[in-house]
Amino acid sequence: MSTSEIASILDNSKELDRLRKEQEEVLSDINKIHKKLQTNPEVVEKPGDASLSKLKLLYTQAKDLSETEVRVSNILLAQLDALLPPGPPGQQRRRLGNEPKKKQKKNDSDISRVTPSMRNQVDNLASLKGEQVAARVTTEESEKDEYIVVKVIHYDRETREFEVLDEEPGDDEEGGGGQRKYKLPASHIIPFPKRNDPTTALDFPLGRAVLAVYPGTTALYKATVVNPNRKRKTDDYLLEFDDDESEDGSMPKRTVPFYNVVTLPEGHRQ
Repeated sequence: MSTSEIASILDNSKELDRLRKEQEEVLSDINKIHKKLQTNPEVVEKPGDASLSKLKLLYTQAKDLSETEVRVSNILLAQLDALLPPGPPGQQRRRLGNEPKKKQKKNDSDISRVTPSMRNQVDNLASLKGEQVAARVTTEESEKDEYIVVKVIHYDRETREFEVLDEEPGDDEEGGGGQRKYKLPASHIIPFPKRNDPTTALDFPLGRAVLAVYPGTTALYKATVVNPNRKRKTDDYLLEFDDDESEDGSMPKRTVPFYNVVTLPEGHRQ
């Protein structure tokens, strides 16, 4: 068990705690508006009142936080599953080398039934084979996090690692611009929403920092949501990318499809 693995688990735990605290704050604000509407419902008819707009924005934030909490929880489950020894809690691993093959196969089968929910999570990770995902290709010791778009080649159920392919590395990559492979832990992988499945689309509110594919490239950068009036979750986002100033010093707005935008990981090092 490496120090970086423990650090990653602790970081994700902190992120989970932060998400739940933020959800509590949002729910508190929602309850305040509910109470206001219950005691004075005619307030919404007054010119300039924004109670319903604020309520809609809060509901959107609550939904986004809930979806992000599920994603972080799934990552933690996968990380813990990779570190926990097989078998019932408290039982040490047995040496299977000298046991009969039939008994060894039975034990392997029993182990696979110990944590069905975690096994389902592993199946979900394995199902990403052939999909494009966002991947952090820098190590824990790097000063900045570099995320790129890669294609999942294989998921190793034993090591809990992804083998991914960077199909379009930049000119500055080693190897003269040829394709490059990486082996990465699950904590370095962020699945994109599916283009043909609206249920996987995320809904980020105005001002939310996200990670998005810069138009015309396969590079991912930190950006900020600047269009709050998306009618559907599958509508394009209007984003301002960090360090994307035009000649006059303004921040140009870029249109990015919903399936190229993901949650900005907690502690992202720009």
